[in-house]
Amino acid sequence: MLNRRSFLAWLGIGAAACAAQGVAPVSLQAASRLSGICALQFAPQAGPYDLQVRDYYGKMRRFDTPSDDDVVLRGEELAVLHVTQARLQRLVKTVGYANFALLGFDDAVRMADSYPAVGAFTRDELEFLECQFYADAAVYGFYGIKAINRLTDRVRGRDVVKVPYSGNYLFKGEPHATWEAIHANLGNEVVLTSGVRGVMKQFYLFFNKATQHGGNLSLASRSLAPPGYSFHGVSDFDVGQRGFGEANFSERFTETAVFRRLENLGYLTLRYPRGNRLGVRFEPWHVKVKLA
Repeated sequence: MLNRRSFLAWLGIGAAACAAQGVAPVSLQAASRLSGICALQFAPQAGPYDLQVRDYYGKMRRFDTPSDDDVVLRGEELAVLHVTQARLQRLVKTVGYANFALLGFDDAVRMADSYPAVGAFTRDELEFLECQFYADAAVYGFYGIKAINRLTDRVRGRDVVKVPYSGNYLFKGEPHATWEAIHANLGNEVVLTSGVRGVMKQFYLFFNKATQHGGNLSLASRSLAPPGYSFHGVSDFDVGQRGFGEANFSERFTETAVFRRLENLGYLTLRYPRGNRLGVRFEPWHVKVKLA
């Protein structure tokens, strides 16, 4: 596994080499040859408005339960999802979980090609990644704003700071200042559970959820923003109660002392409040940073 210093140096060398050689981003090279993987078309749900509203809130309450009108990958598309996610998992092991949060698309492609333990992305995998990034997430039932518009956008090392003992990075400026204020008020009882997520990290999390549920992209989008739509890529972060484990990512977090103090101090301007119409379950742990 690469250490942080070696990883950041590799990114700098890789980006400089690409620019010097005039190499176009991989996504642009693949843009004109998308295969049938991207050919699916989906229509909006029909029917009386009140029925759609009841159906929507039912899905949000049962976010991990499949629905008849969910978008689910089958056949070739499902197979490509599985092999792509397996390659991303090998990439995580190679660069390290914290470093992976900063990895951009082009850097990921070059690194996979450079490390036999990862192996180069195939044409189908690259096209699948591009298709998923540029797809309109509304077809899955996700109605949030797209935070990152280009697949090749990358997190610059000089724009982030690593938070000690957390394994996470935060963007400098208001995001980091917000966390520092929270930590100053709550002390070591509050933990940073998730910070900066570049495009590849969001691919990894979203695909992991989808593979666990048979390729169900709609179900995955009810818990995780599709790639490009996560505000972790520009500002936001997640917090939790020390020692509370995975329950920090559930409604049980609202029962903790950390949640109550954050609420009383006014830090919980939530990105995804209860009853939101964005297609995302209630996320009381997600801190919305004002600049976004």
